[in-house]
Formats: sequence, C-alpha cells, structure tokens
Amino acid sequence: MALVLHAGQGGKNSYKSLIAAEYSGVKAQIEQWLDFAATEIDDGITRWIDPSIGFSPHCAHSVQLRVASLKKALRILDTHLAGTCYLVGHGVTLADIVMVCTLHFGFTHIMTKSFTSEFPHVERYLWMLVNLPNFKKILGEVKQVESVPAMPQLTMMVNQMIEAQKKWSVSQIIQKSDVA
Repeated sequence: MALVLHAGQGGKNSYKSLIAAEYSGVKAQIEQWLDFAATEIDDGITRWIDPSIGFSPHCAHSVQLRVASLKKALRILDTHLAGTCYLVGHGVTLADIVMVCTLHFGFTHIMTKSFTSEFPHVERYLWMLVNLPNFKKILGEVKQVESVPAMPQLTMMVNQMIEAQKKWSVSQIIQKSDVA
C-alpha cells in the first residue's frame, strides 16, 4: 500500500516526499509511516485529548471533527494492517515502535474499546506488539482505558456546585441553631 503525503509547494513535507521518492524500498516506507504516525495518528489523539485534560478549550463541534479525522487515519492504518503484521517488512522496525507508542497513548488515555473495535487490525497490531518482550519491558502491562475522561470544566463546575451546596447546608444549619 502506498501512502500519500499531502504537502504544499516548498514545505517541509513536500521536501520529505521528494527525497523519499529518491529512495526505494524499506527506508522510504519507514519514513512515510513515521510521518503518518506523527501527523495523522498522534495529532488526532492529541487534539482529541487536550480539551479533556484542560490543555485547550472544549468545543463539541471541534472535538467531533478531530475524532472524525482520527477515525479516517485509523481506517487507513487498519486497511494496511489487514494484510500484514508489521508496518514495513516482516519484523519490528522504527515505524512500528513509533506507531505503537503513539497508539499506546491513545489506547491508555482516551480510545475506549467501543471506539477501537471499528479497527480490528489496529487492535490486533497494538496488542501483539505491546506483548513482545522488549515492548513489555518498557511499557509494562498495558490496559485500555474504559471511559473517555470527563471534561475538566464540567468537573470544575460540578465541584463548585457541591461546594456551594455544602456552604448553603452549613449556613442553613447555623441559622437554625441560632434561632433555637
């Protein structure tokens, strides 16, 4: 499968694609998957999780677009992995290491089983690689997140309401005790 690297004229990605075209075989394929992991998968995960952890403002429409973009990238990855165990060749390469570390972050922080079940080959790929001895030595036991984290703003509002309720209850108790 060939990846298409979209780039404007004279930009860093256009230079990468032109230089990669000068090479043939594994080196160029690894470079393409490294770029794909960084610009499509990692960017999608990061842009989805940032509002959840308070690093950027939450906008429901924006999050929907980010998730749709990530799903599109995961579909491309899933299609490629349907016919292979590794991104390039018949063994672990730097492309696999980078992709698995990127997916690991998503799987352990925001991508629930109900989300990733649409991408069975991506799931198989991740679980196969994270259970290899060298990955397991570094990553330890990997557990997929069970739910998408709550928005911090929502959590903060709930906490403020609870505190206000506590203050109201305490002031009501004091008033009642003063009257008695």
